[in-house]
Amino acid sequence: MSIVQRVRVARGEKKATKVLKNCQIVNVFNGKIEKADIAIEEGYIVGIGDYEGIEEVDIEGRLVCPGFIDGHVHIESSMLTPEQFAKAVIPKGTTTVIEDPHEIANVCGLNGIKYMLDASAKSPLDVYVMLPSCVPSTEFENAGAVLLADDLATLKGHPYVLGLGEMMNYPGVLCGNKDVFDKLALMEDAMIDGHAPNLAGKGLNAYITAGIKTDHECTTAKELKEKTAKGMYVHIREGSATRNLHDLIGGVTSYNNRRILFCTDDKQPYDIKNEGHINYNIRLAIEHGIDPIIAIRMATLNIAECYGLKHKGAVAPGYDADLVILNDLESVDVAMVYKKGKLVAENNRALFDIELYEEPRVLDTVRVKDINAISFDIPLRSDIAKVIQLVEHNVTTKHVRRKVDVKDHVFQHNKKLDILKLAVIERHKGTGNVGLGLVEGYGLTGGAVALTIAHDSHNIIVIGDNDEDMHGAVKELERVKGGITICSEGKILETLPLEVGGLMTGASMGFVEAKLEVMERIALDKGVNREIDPFLTLAFLALPVIPDLKLTDRGLFDVGVFGFVDIED
Repeated sequence: MSIVQRVRVARGEKKATKVLKNCQIVNVFNGKIEKADIAIEEGYIVGIGDYEGIEEVDIEGRLVCPGFIDGHVHIESSMLTPEQFAKAVIPKGTTTVIEDPHEIANVCGLNGIKYMLDASAKSPLDVYVMLPSCVPSTEFENAGAVLLADDLATLKGHPYVLGLGEMMNYPGVLCGNKDVFDKLALMEDAMIDGHAPNLAGKGLNAYITAGIKTDHECTTAKELKEKTAKGMYVHIREGSATRNLHDLIGGVTSYNNRRILFCTDDKQPYDIKNEGHINYNIRLAIEHGIDPIIAIRMATLNIAECYGLKHKGAVAPGYDADLVILNDLESVDVAMVYKKGKLVAENNRALFDIELYEEPRVLDTVRVKDINAISFDIPLRSDIAKVIQLVEHNVTTKHVRRKVDVKDHVFQHNKKLDILKLAVIERHKGTGNVGLGLVEGYGLTGGAVALTIAHDSHNIIVIGDNDEDMHGAVKELERVKGGITICSEGKILETLPLEVGGLMTGASMGFVEAKLEVMERIALDKGVNREIDPFLTLAFLALPVIPDLKLTDRGLFDVGVFGFVDIED
């Protein structure tokens, strides 16, 4: 149908192909709820008012919102392939996501990004990509790939590529790192996402001056206010490991709320199932006193305008017919979801089938040099050591010093102290690199937990109170070619295989969610701290761009001094 024909339908001269009748439309432009019909042609809204359709659907007075948008997400962190991820989030009302595929890119480089774009095309979910800016995230670790500006340039013109992903290397921005500025220059006419925890004052001024427009790492209302006052968009994040809404929502005002976006960043299947997705962010904001329509605007129009998605974010003529039907505004209970005018979910169930995209270049990615030869011994000259202290409900850590047990100048685990061995093992090229450290606050007893998810370079990370189980867990990950596993007394208690890059599986959300529930129960039974996520918290201990103390395959890293430190003074 031509635009001329759509105009005829909009004028009421011709019946629309589909009309949603008796709608209570949430108008994100004027902040009102308006009773009207919605006329739809070829996936677009062409009219709001009184319309007749060839097909008419009675919405029975329920609320109709724009499709929700996740402003910043790593699909890989759901452990689901893009097709399965779509089946998980669309029933929750999410119809579009802004994806940064730096997880798979750190394992498979450009092949990983292309896989995400191609696999995403296999579902109704609109997946827009921000090209990873930091592969690897720093020069202090070994990833599976290195992506420079020239590499990213090959994908710049893709219709689903919007710009440059989170610029985690903010010290590189501030000191004028050439590789960083080559990427910023490449995307100077596009959107550039930020990642700048605690950056303020002149440092923040410099970061914004470099062209960076968003940040999702705010942890205080004061930080949110400064960044929005300087023109940035701030994502309020509610994921699985990091939950910032409670601390940030008090900083939202009538003046800055148009600069506020919602995102999940990293959210696991069981949290998506039990809490929701972006609808959960909206519900929490409402519970904290935000006007419901403003909360919905943060999840729709604000994000669409930020990223230049001119046909998304509103229920209005000329916009995509991506629509969420709610039973009420308080619970943000999703009854139905329409994508481009087609009913794709109802009563929390996806109504579409998917075809898994197969790409051999993102499989079989675990390559460890001689696991049997790896030593987890931590030499110490004294009984005072630097320890990574976990922060509950967050991915930041604290740098503390503790008195530990030492025998023959080697660290000894003491059951009375909650201090465990941590190792990061390079798994991309078989270099044999192993970084060793100590962690306080994890709580595990009598075993080991290991993952091939270790942000952002995704080497193997393993924590344990004895070397035998740590070795057993690493061997299991090599056997299944990536995933999550728990080992105790020399036996594998449970494993979730993640065959795609060691990060994702093509299995259903139900399978992954059920498996993770079992593994979480096992972890808790083994003493893991109930106030942390047993797997995501561990995965972030290898990320050397988030304060304070982290571990890479090259050693213990102090984010404050942005360099390696010895485990003892």
